[in-house]
Amino acid sequence: MNDGLNQFLGVFFEEAEEHLANLENLLLTLNLQEPDPEALNGIFRAAHSIKGSSGMFGFTELTAVTHVLETLLDNIRSGKIQLQAEMIDVFLEARDVLAQLLDSYRTQEDTISVPTTAITQRLQGLVNRYSPGSATVVEDTGYGLFNTDSSFEPEEPAADDDAYGLFGETVTAALPPTEGDTAPAFGFFDDTETSQASTSAATTAPAPTPSPKASPRVAASEGESSSIRVSVERIDSLINQVGELVITQAMLAQLSLVLDPSEHERIFQALNQLDHNTRELQEAVMSIRMLPISFIFNRFPRVVRDTANKLGKQVELVLRGEHTELDKGVIEKLTDPLTHIVRNSIDHGIESPAERLAAGKPEQGTVRMSAYHQGGRIVVEISDDGKGLSRERILAKAREKGMAISDDMADSDVWQLIFMPGFSTADSVTDLSGRGVGMDVVRRNITSIGGRIDISSATGLGTHITIRLPLTLAILDGMIVEVDKVHYVVPLTNIVESLQLKAEHLYSMSGSSSSVISVRNEYLPLLSLNRLLNLKTEAPPAVGGIVIILEAEGNTFALQVDELVGQQQVVIKSLEQNFRRIDGITGATIMGDGSVALILDIDALPRLAGQGAPHHA
Repeated sequence: MNDGLNQFLGVFFEEAEEHLANLENLLLTLNLQEPDPEALNGIFRAAHSIKGSSGMFGFTELTAVTHVLETLLDNIRSGKIQLQAEMIDVFLEARDVLAQLLDSYRTQEDTISVPTTAITQRLQGLVNRYSPGSATVVEDTGYGLFNTDSSFEPEEPAADDDAYGLFGETVTAALPPTEGDTAPAFGFFDDTETSQASTSAATTAPAPTPSPKASPRVAASEGESSSIRVSVERIDSLINQVGELVITQAMLAQLSLVLDPSEHERIFQALNQLDHNTRELQEAVMSIRMLPISFIFNRFPRVVRDTANKLGKQVELVLRGEHTELDKGVIEKLTDPLTHIVRNSIDHGIESPAERLAAGKPEQGTVRMSAYHQGGRIVVEISDDGKGLSRERILAKAREKGMAISDDMADSDVWQLIFMPGFSTADSVTDLSGRGVGMDVVRRNITSIGGRIDISSATGLGTHITIRLPLTLAILDGMIVEVDKVHYVVPLTNIVESLQLKAEHLYSMSGSSSSVISVRNEYLPLLSLNRLLNLKTEAPPAVGGIVIILEAEGNTFALQVDELVGQQQVVIKSLEQNFRRIDGITGATIMGDGSVALILDIDALPRLAGQGAPHHA
């Protein structure tokens, strides 16, 4: 298969996935009693579009399923058949079968294991049951299921349909352009208003609305010019190059320190302009990778529906902040943890309808998911109104496993036990829970991207889980500080102010070696970076030293450092991939002089102070 056709196939698979995601979202929001006509039309167009382009590539099984699906959907939207609850279940199963077929075609594997025949017969059965007069006989031809009165010729598009995009209605084969041919359009399908996360990223701007007199070809051209599909690998390469440019700019700024500004004025003007241009380029490139968290959230209505049905529970999902944007790399790492958490909320948290009624609650439980910006981080919250975590059961399970615990542990420490490897309070192992690996994976995935996860719970009221994540995994603005002649980076988003400590500001805690400082009548704990990182040298006297006031997770504290070096934009490098994980450190960066500076995990510092200084080799 030549490269031209491979390129077209790649676009086909991406757009097919987008249509399947759109179809699923619309199905889950349909009102059975009064279905929205626009939603029905959207579902029909998704199936219609996939069918049209799959037939051009000879994907017969895919065409067979979408043909029967399209027939049933067309009867529903035209009012010939009344929408039934069982149809939604079958439609969703058909969507899963179509996704399996796409995977098989993409990997060029055999489609025998995909239940194409079974789902097509179920769809045709619904047509026969609710509209016997219009039913058609379905036979197995060996290639998939084909209707005996149809050879799957492309149908005339509905009045509100566009052409298929890349291929017009009269195209008979999907062939790559020969030399000298006009380049085809990028898209296959007629519906591009909804896009889902796929293996490629798309940068899209609103297409201009064509005038009623505009020809279809002109309108398509206008729409095509508004977006372009770019592979993730190319975007990652571009971001890496921008990161190297930031490091180079920092090196030039470092070298310029030995120059006399009065004698080299033009050089300093050029460096200032380079700094400005580099920052603008970095922000523009980073925005390409920023995606709304709806790319994750949109899959959870289906997860909640399927899990609740399997457990015989009634659960409503409430989503907030779907348009909150974060880095695509963070999104990819967040999908599995959120799936584990939501399933656990339904399985362990939400009670059965009978239990909820007995507890004075409504039969239907609620799971809430929200996302929002807080400083330079993204906060994702998942909560339920179930029975909450059982402190007694968790402690009993911990004792059974020989963990070092005590009865007077704080609730927040008890809840953290559920993240231990192999820890589970489930009475039996099911395909949903009980093996003790889910929550362990959750914390590992979250911490691997510089995030943290916290739990609060109240018996009978439910559980609230908060995940804090970095906005991006590439570049941040930081304050460079020096401790024991080593540079560290403090993210600017955590800094409230800095000051030189005076004697009247410092207070000692009775019976403790800890100290607090008074800043505008507010008492803040004073932490020393020397002690937190277990450095070999003693911290200098606090009085007369530099203190940075920091805010993390709603708490404010003071951090003593030796010196403030200056503000700088730094490129984040993973410490775990290149060395190993260090408590209190979230990453590393390369400074302008070529040295390595460690990026502080501000959220973790108060926790380290409470646990005692960590030990590092």
